[in-house]
Amino acid sequence: MNSRLISIIRKEFIQLFRDKRMLVIIIVIPILQLFLLGYAATNDVRNVPLAVFDQSHSPEGRALLEAYRAADYFMLAYSVNSEAELRDLIGKNLIGAGLIIPPDYAAQLHKGQAQVAFILDGSDPSVAATALSAAQLIAQSHATGLMAEKMERSGALFKLQLPVEVRTTVLYNPDMVSAYFMIPGVIGMILYAITAILAATSVVRERERGTIEQLIVTPIRSWELVVGKIMPYAFMSLLAAFEVIAIGHWWFGVPVRGSLLLIGLVSCLFLLSGLGIGLFASTIANTQQEAMLTVWMTLLPGIFLSGFFFPLANMPLILQWVSYAIPLRYYLKVIRVLLLKGVGIESIQGDVLALALFGVLIMGAAALRFRKRLD
Repeated sequence: MNSRLISIIRKEFIQLFRDKRMLVIIIVIPILQLFLLGYAATNDVRNVPLAVFDQSHSPEGRALLEAYRAADYFMLAYSVNSEAELRDLIGKNLIGAGLIIPPDYAAQLHKGQAQVAFILDGSDPSVAATALSAAQLIAQSHATGLMAEKMERSGALFKLQLPVEVRTTVLYNPDMVSAYFMIPGVIGMILYAITAILAATSVVRERERGTIEQLIVTPIRSWELVVGKIMPYAFMSLLAAFEVIAIGHWWFGVPVRGSLLLIGLVSCLFLLSGLGIGLFASTIANTQQEAMLTVWMTLLPGIFLSGFFFPLANMPLILQWVSYAIPLRYYLKVIRVLLLKGVGIESIQGDVLALALFGVLIMGAAALRFRKRLD
C-alpha cells in the first residue's frame, strides 16, 4: 500500500470521526434498527383481544372459555350480551375475534352435536389467518380431551386411537421466534444502506465543499482516490454489521452457528455491491441530498424484492425474476443460513458466486464512470 493511498485513508478517517452525525449513522442507527425490527417487526400472533357472548352460562361453556384463555393466542377482553355488540367491538377495532356460545351448548355437547361461532376481524389477513388456525386447533384439542374423558368414564378408552399421529420437529428455530429471521436481515440492510449512502456522500461532499480541486492537483491516481475514500466506510460498515451480530446474539439469543470468518468474507463480497452503488450515485449527483435520494431509489426495491419482509415464493412470477437482479437477495439467504444453520461454503457457493459477480460488475461500472475531475 503506497503512501498516497495511506494518506487518503487517514484523511477520511479523520474527517469521519470529526463528523458526529456520520458517526451516529454508522454506530447508533444500526442498533436502533436492530431493536425496532427485533421487537416490532414480528409475525408472532399473541394475545389477540377476544370478546365472548356466552348464552349457555354452563360449566361446559366455561370449560371451553378456559381452553381459549389458557392459550397464548387469545386474551379475554370483553364479555358481551349480544352478537350486535360483539360485531360493533370488531368494527371499532377494539377486539380481533369473538366467540359465540349458543344457549343449548351443554345439551348439544352431550349429544355430540355442539357448535359454536368464532368471528374474526379479517382487515389484517396475516393476524386473521394465524388466529383462525389457532382457534380451530384449540377447539379440536378441547374436543379431543372431552372425547377422551367420555371414553374413560365408559371404560372404553382403549378404543380412542387416531389412525395417524403426526410428530413434528422444528429445526434451527424450535420456538419459531421472528427475531431469528429479522435480525440477519438487518445485517444485510445495514451493509447495503450505510455503505452505499456513505460512499455516495463522501465523494459528493468533496465537490460541494470545493476541496476536490485540492485532490485534483495532487499526483493521486483515480483508483487511489476511490479506494482511499471508500475503504474507511467499508471498514466501519463491517464493524457495524458485527456489532449487530453481537447484540442480536447476546440480547435476542440469535444463534451464531456458522464461521465468523466465512461471514466476514461473504459480507466483504456484498460490500462491493453497496460501495459500487454508492460510488455510481456520486457520479450522477451534484449534492449530498441528491446522492442519498439516488441510493434510496435503489434501496427500497432492494428491501422489498429481496425476501427481507415477504417470502419471494408468494410474489408474482415477474417480481421473482426481477429479484434475481438484487444482490441483497443472495446475501440475506447466505447470512441467514450461516447464522442459523452453520453450514459450510459448499452449501452456499452459488449465492456466494452471485455476490462476487454482482460486486465486480457494479463496482466496475461505477469505476468506469468515476473520473478525477469536477464534473
